[in-house]
Amino acid sequence: MSPETLVQTPVSVPLQFTTADFDRYVMSTYARFPITLERGEGCRVWDSEGREYLDFVAGIATCTLGHAHPVMVEAVHQQIQTLHHVSNLYYNQPQGELAQWLVEHSCADRVFFCNSGAEANEGAIKLARKYAHTVLGISDPVIITAHASFHGRTLATITATGQPKYQKNFDPLMPGFYYVPYNDIAAIEQAVALLDSSERQVCAILLEALQGEGGVRPGDQAYFQRVLSLVAATASSPDFDALLSQH
Repeated sequence: MSPETLVQTPVSVPLQFTTADFDRYVMSTYARFPITLERGEGCRVWDSEGREYLDFVAGIATCTLGHAHPVMVEAVHQQIQTLHHVSNLYYNQPQGELAQWLVEHSCADRVFFCNSGAEANEGAIKLARKYAHTVLGISDPVIITAHASFHGRTLATITATGQPKYQKNFDPLMPGFYYVPYNDIAAIEQAVALLDSSERQVCAILLEALQGEGGVRPGDQAYFQRVLSLVAATASSPDFDALLSQH
């Protein structure tokens, strides 16, 4: 089918596509609220019954710029008239400019663009494991994560997620993860000491700054400062017990 034919071919859409129709064709991987959203403007959205809501969900904290903002609409309009998608096989200037901005405004040295949070965490897990093998000489690397966390729905990231309900019926899970209570620095210190007691295993600590699935629980600043100091200190040292005595 040519692009011209595709454009000219009408799509058959039911006049009233109900939630029952939706559930017939879409897998029930999410428990949806009985609301069909149709349009949005700024921080407000409207459903199919004309009811208005304030959008505090924001795409589960992934779309915080609001809906239908004129600047966003114009940016998308301009881009779609030039290039739609070119993949990572080629260079393109906007991607490079965004990467530069992110590096200059963060602690990152370089940027890796992903399609989702799960893919970003998959990339982080792979990087940590590769660094463990190639630099630290760890044969069986372990990543510490927290109970009640959520890191994605891929096989590796649901294993990293410290919630059995997300892992049910997906066995065997990925090896190499260890869970500790959130906001408990003593638990992390004990976990590292235990895992590294005979040989170095811990290669990374994966934590959320704010646990959403755990009940909207922000991490204490002192907790994260301590975790960062431990990570920095253990990056090149195999003697964790000695490091503990220094802090």
